[in-house]
Amino acid sequence: MLDLKLAMYIDFLACMNPGVLITCADDIEFYNIDATELLRFNQPGFTALAHPSSLSIGTTHGVFVFEPPLHLIEKELEYRSCHLFLHKPSIEKMYQSGAVHKRSDYQTSPSGELGDSLMESEFVYTDSLFYIDHTTAKLLLTFYKQIGKLCYEIDAYGDFLQALGSGATKDYAKKIENVTKESGLIAIREKVFNILKGLPLNVILLNNSKFYHIGTTRECLYHFTSDRKMKLELGLLPNVFSICSNKAEDLDKSACIIHSVLSSKCFVAPGSLIEYSRLGSKVSVGTNSIISSCSINTKAGIPPNTFMTTLSIRIDGELRYVSIVLGIEDNLKQNVENLGDIHLLSFFGIDLKQCLELWGLRISNELFSGDKTCLGLWTVRIFPVCSHLSDSVKMSLGILNSVQNKSPFKLDSFKLLSIEQMLCYKDIEDMLKFRQQLYEEINLQKLKEKSII
Repeated sequence: MLDLKLAMYIDFLACMNPGVLITCADDIEFYNIDATELLRFNQPGFTALAHPSSLSIGTTHGVFVFEPPLHLIEKELEYRSCHLFLHKPSIEKMYQSGAVHKRSDYQTSPSGELGDSLMESEFVYTDSLFYIDHTTAKLLLTFYKQIGKLCYEIDAYGDFLQALGSGATKDYAKKIENVTKESGLIAIREKVFNILKGLPLNVILLNNSKFYHIGTTRECLYHFTSDRKMKLELGLLPNVFSICSNKAEDLDKSACIIHSVLSSKCFVAPGSLIEYSRLGSKVSVGTNSIISSCSINTKAGIPPNTFMTTLSIRIDGELRYVSIVLGIEDNLKQNVENLGDIHLLSFFGIDLKQCLELWGLRISNELFSGDKTCLGLWTVRIFPVCSHLSDSVKMSLGILNSVQNKSPFKLDSFKLLSIEQMLCYKDIEDMLKFRQQLYEEINLQKLKEKSII
């Protein structure tokens, strides 16, 4: 993804003053502009890209309200000033703020439309990446140093961009939906607003553009396995730098294998994504599943709609492994405040309380890491720590099988971690070492194939 981002943005440097460019790791932008045009990031304050999108997409992204109001769109590339930035607004709020534009206002460019959203009669302009000039970046850095220690999550989109534009007010600072640690957060947000208020938010309208969001498991699976448009636009292949018995043209078009070694007898169902993994001959993967950084060399039937990934961790200097297994539809953000409400949480479609009973785990505050009033799949300690990579996957498959068959699988004798804890112990170097081993094996096989030809 980093390589793709660098390739997409390399031309920006030609017209970019010193500053900071902020982009998300889970989106991909496409746009058409005239060959003589360049995107210019040379204005003071903030400069953001804007893409025509449907109103429904606007409810989950940032939406721009322009100054002066936008009446006629004639060019693929336009520069505007933002009056107000709306962060994940309701459709009603978009209408009230003047963010909604009519489809008839848009004159299709000779190169044709990229944006599917423009097929609808009304649209809004949504955000993707943005740029902060050097002077403003230094202002924020000075503020950070004054704070000394940041104890709250400041959203680079919601907290920075909402403070900009002539119509901005500090009202957004008091909106704390989905915030678990609110004490002091409002005050920090208001300080950010006071620092940034009055700074311009310049907007680059890319009227013939679109962006793909691949941040959720469902979005990732759809775009990489089933979305023919994105495959065509990016030149995606179903088999990328992998050892796989079937040639790319023989693989089901809706399966995606990336940088992996698969046995000739391994089966991967349509709609699934395999990356940086090694799968043995007795492995079958059900549809709509994601397998990442796993080594499975024993018989394993991975059911549909499964997410599985293995992490290298280091505890007290010792290298260990732990595998996460979840359902594609499991909600990691859902949480409850009391142990008595654990049954409201779901693991693979079964309430978590029932799962814990199958695993022989006593429900208590000690079963959860972090904030004891924020109990969920993110903080529950249910994933066993193992000495070997392959053993880690076996244990997680055991957890999954016990839930599906409603059979006991005792975990009370193992050291268990939550996903929250894994990120603290994660050993990136060892994970990259595993990927390097795969690379060398795949590369050697590719060289052998070339020599035969």
